[in-house]
Amino acid sequence: MALTQQEEAYITEQEAQMKVLREKYEQSETSSAQVARDVQNFEKNIIQEQLDLSQELDTIEHLLRGHVLKENPKAPGIRSWVESEEADLSILTEHGIYLIMNTIMFYINKNTLLSNYSEEVINQKMEDFATDLCDTIFMEYEKVFKSPTFKDVKDVFYDKIQKKVDLRKFSLELLGKEVDEQDIKEQFLEEIEERIELEMGKIKEQIMKNKLKRFLIIIREVQDAVHSTYLRAYQGQERRTLREHIHISESRGDTSMPKRPSKLNPLNFFLGGR
Repeated sequence: MALTQQEEAYITEQEAQMKVLREKYEQSETSSAQVARDVQNFEKNIIQEQLDLSQELDTIEHLLRGHVLKENPKAPGIRSWVESEEADLSILTEHGIYLIMNTIMFYINKNTLLSNYSEEVINQKMEDFATDLCDTIFMEYEKVFKSPTFKDVKDVFYDKIQKKVDLRKFSLELLGKEVDEQDIKEQFLEEIEERIELEMGKIKEQIMKNKLKRFLIIIREVQDAVHSTYLRAYQGQERRTLREHIHISESRGDTSMPKRPSKLNPLNFFLGGR
C-alpha cells in the first residue's frame, strides 16, 4: 500500500524526532556513567586521605623544629613553614627531633587507625608511651636539648651588662651628673672581672633551664597527637567507617543503568494507529 505524501512527511518527521531522542539518551547515559566513576574516584580519594597521616607528622616535625607559619608576602593568603626569628623556640637537637619522630611514627600510622582498642587498653598504652618517652628524654637530655653556644651566652652576658649600664646612666642623669657610658661599662666590668667565668656559667645554666621548661608542653603535644590516633581506633570506629564507605561505593557501582531503548520504527506506530 503506497503512502501519501502527507504520510511520508509525517514518518520522516517522527524518525528525526526519534533520532534526536536517542542522541540525547546516549549523551545522558554517558554522562551518568562518568558521574558514577567520578563519585567512586572521589570516595576512594576520601578513604586514602582519611588514612594518610603524613600531613600531621609533617606538622609535628615543623613544631618540634621551632618553625612558624608565615604568610608569603609575594602570595597573599598562602602560608608556609619558616624558621623562627626567636632562637628560644628551637630547643631540640637533630638527635632529639629524630628520637621523638621515630617514636611517634610507630603509633601515628594507619595500622593504629585500623585497630580495635577498648578504652582500658588505650589508657594503658598511653600511660606506657608517655612514661617511657619522658624517661628516655630525661636520660638523654644532653643529646636531646640544644646546648647554648658560647656566642649565645656572650650575647646574654653583654645584654645584662648593657641593662645595668643603662640603669646607672639613668640614675646619674636624674642627679644631674655628667655621664660617660663607656666609663660606666668599664666600672661594671672591673667589678665582676674575677667573676666573669662564673657569671657566664650561670647564664648558660639559666638558658638550659629555660629550654627544659618547655619539656612538659612538648611531651603534652606529642602525647595528645598519639592519643587522638588511638581514639580513632576506639572500638574499631575507623574500620567501621571505611567499611560503610566501601559498601556505599559498591552499591552505587552495581546500580544498573536503564537499558537503551530499541530502535523503534515510527512506521509501525503509524500503521498500527491506522
